[in-house]
Amino acid sequence: MTTQEVADQLVKLCREEKYQEAYNLYADDAVSIEMEGAPGETVTKGKENIWNGYLQWAQGIVEVHGGSVGDPIVAANHFVVPMSMDATFKEGGRWAFDELCMYQVENGKIKQAQYFYEVPEMG
Repeated sequence: MTTQEVADQLVKLCREEKYQEAYNLYADDAVSIEMEGAPGETVTKGKENIWNGYLQWAQGIVEVHGGSVGDPIVAANHFVVPMSMDATFKEGGRWAFDELCMYQVENGKIKQAQYFYEVPEMG
């Protein structure tokens, strides 16, 4: 798949809440980088570990109040997708946030994902 095709497919799957299928777009040796100071590990290596990290994060959600997945912007082998979420978490309460999700594509798979957002003071 081209970078545009990967971007379009990721956005489609996220909008349909088909997250496991979305993570199948990742390369087996993909790397996910969270913001400095974010809860959880800053760098996660390997598709399976990234998926397990998502599951752990999702289990901490009590209720989702809203959110959105924007259209991708593609440049060469990278794309960026704006996303937002408003959710109540088991720890930290309600948090509404906007983020930019930047992806690098290599050989038709997401090789790296990096997320940019304001880290809240949870607690």
